[in-house]
Amino acid sequence: METAATPKQIVLAYIEAYNRFDVDSMVADLHDEVVFRNITGGEVDLTTTGKESFRQQAEQAKQYFSQREQRVTDWQIADNRVEVLIDYTGVAAIEFPNGLKPGDTLRMQGKSVFELEDGKILSIEDIS
Repeated sequence: METAATPKQIVLAYIEAYNRFDVDSMVADLHDEVVFRNITGGEVDLTTTGKESFRQQAEQAKQYFSQREQRVTDWQIADNRVEVLIDYTGVAAIEFPNGLKPGDTLRMQGKSVFELEDGKILSIEDIS
């Protein structure tokens, strides 16, 4: 009998798929009604609702970086909530409004908070 994946395994699979630019695997464990929020400096600057909306945003985001990696530095797990501290590194593929140019490396630290329901990711908040 197959045992259900733990919240940590589900989140780890999502992060590994993100690092590989593998959108199909990123959405595999998402709830149909998933809500994604990107929060920068305390402001919500992007929200998607639903699996399809998330997929479209994730496909679009693939073209921003030629390489990207989220490396987890800390895990906090409580029931169906997983909080990870992330060291993010990305190599820009396009010119960004903030002056980042193709080939420039972006490094930042942030936090991602995942809420799960029935073995699926119901919400993701990326906070930096």
